[in-house]
Amino acid sequence: MALVSDAGTPGISDPGARTCAAVRAAGYATVPLPGPNAAIAALSAAGLADAQFLFAGFLPTKAGARRKQIEALKGVAAALVFYEAPHRIVDAVADLASVLEPQRTLVIARELTKLFEQIAVLPLAEGPAWLAADQNRQRGEFVLIVSGAPECSGIDAESERILRLLLEDLPLKQAVRLAAEISGVAKNILYDRALELKA
Repeated sequence: MALVSDAGTPGISDPGARTCAAVRAAGYATVPLPGPNAAIAALSAAGLADAQFLFAGFLPTKAGARRKQIEALKGVAAALVFYEAPHRIVDAVADLASVLEPQRTLVIARELTKLFEQIAVLPLAEGPAWLAADQNRQRGEFVLIVSGAPECSGIDAESERILRLLLEDLPLKQAVRLAAEISGVAKNILYDRALELKA
């Protein structure tokens, strides 16, 4: 089956994502044709339901800086798209799995449009084991896509970001009070979420 569009790349901000997901669920591969870049090609075949995506490029090479950047992106309510090199893929996926919520979906797209193209869609927590199961899975150039932040406690992504930033420098009660004033979210909801974040 071929999915084509006369206006853009199917699967990017249109119902094509549902078609790709259904094809994969039926046990068939989704194979993108060469597009404007690897990120868009990977997104077009991912089958994720996220309405938006954030292209984050390459993660930092040093572990501490990499985890810090992932943490900063944790509350983004859009699919996160990264490029990664073969010699860093294992560490990058391990850090994504350790920092982000395990229920998120991970897409590992490698060698897009080439002979050994592979697109795997799996729970984020299973990413490290999937790479370790076959050394060939660690070869090539990679696009990693992680589904957007799950909604938590009725707090939108921007309110969550504000709360996290305030908690870095202020006591819990003061951070909650200021976050409520800035965001308009009820204090009790922010307080419960702040306790979760501190834990």
